[in-house]
Amino acid sequence: MRWVSTIIIFCIITVSLNTASALGENISDLRVFISANEDTRMDSQDLAFVLATHGFDVTPKGGYVEIRFNNEIYKLTPNGDKPGLCDLAKL
Repeated sequence: MRWVSTIIIFCIITVSLNTASALGENISDLRVFISANEDTRMDSQDLAFVLATHGFDVTPKGGYVEIRFNNEIYKLTPNGDKPGLCDLAKL
């Protein structure tokens, strides 16, 4: 019975470490993520969903997405046929 609890604890720790590594922590992580991925059909809702699932703090706002890093707000606009997922501008 003790080995079952050990396995459960190990699984919980493994899952929590995996989630922590997926968190977007700074603007450099965001720039790398944006440039490494591409989708010409992505709209602002899709962009917000993808970024949120990768741990970024985002809010969809009409045709763009707002993201916050250290009390700074950035505007992400899906860029269609251009390379990367979106254009990044500081508000």
